Amino acid sequence: MRKKVAIIGAGHVGESTAMYLAEKNICDIVLVDIIEDMPKGKALDLAQAGPIRNYDVSILGSNNFADIKGCDLVVVTSGVARKPGMTREDLSKTNAAIIENVSNEIKKNSPNAMVLMVANPLDIMTYHCWKKLGVDSKLIFGQAGVLDSVRFRTFVGWELGVSAKDVQAMVLGGHGDTMVPLPRYTTVGGVPITELIAPDRIKAISDRTRNGGGEIVKLLKSGSAYYAPAAATVDMVDAVINDHKRIMPCSAYLTGQYGINGLYIGVPVVLGGGGIEKIIELKLDKDELAAIQASAKTYKDMLSEIGY
Repeated sequence: MRKKVAIIGAGHVGESTAMYLAEKNICDIVLVDIIEDMPKGKALDLAQAGPIRNYDVSILGSNNFADIKGCDLVVVTSGVARKPGMTREDLSKTNAAIIENVSNEIKKNSPNAMVLMVANPLDIMTYHCWKKLGVDSKLIFGQAGVLDSVRFRTFVGWELGVSAKDVQAMVLGGHGDTMVPLPRYTTVGGVPITELIAPDRIKAISDRTRNGGGEIVKLLKSGSAYYAPAAATVDMVDAVINDHKRIMPCSAYLTGQYGINGLYIGVPVVLGGGGIEKIIELKLDKDELAAIQASAKTYKDMLSEIGY
């Protein structure tokens, strides 16, 4: 039998995630939203694209959380999207109430499922979900570093006039303005970008990466990015469902790694069928370590805003 993945929230990120995931033909999909009939319409539309796009997985749209029963993985995209002028952190209190309700429904209907958090502020909502579910932290993880890294990869590719597919990047820290791109661990065809790009240009690219989501919010005028977030999410779902054991930057619960304890923050992990199977500690220099610890402090302070 195929694995079963639920996507909670059928807005732009959720529907794009369902589409990309269907085209991989690796799992059946349940698309859930509280807006009456909307997820059913999107699921029907996606199913009818299947014969042309060469997928035949089951795609169910529902307003009923009971339909997530038996899922192997639940992807949570529900929440209010950013508007121009808003930071991811501005969303904390509003989205915390939504994520609490979703977490209760997951616990009730699919308590053995792993959870991949996508809602912002990402690291805070991942922690919040984990606390509400009360399960092993390796089973609850957040999608952020993959998205931030692919933005960094894209900008590096443009800078050098090469395919971004040949760029491998690592962006750690929180999914926000304090994220930490690591040029020393970013390569093009195996060559570190520190040998290919001038320091001032690396700084400019790093700054654009930190503001990557905000740049899109500003351009869209209403709403936020969804194609790249969905693609990054599906990359992680694939790693879990097919037990690929890929090294990816994810929001993971730290217990002393990088000098950080009791927080979810973006770090490199081995992601596979068991969820976060290992947290990898890179050898960071003094400035890099200080930056990731400063990022973590920002999110530790934010947790108090939602009662932790």
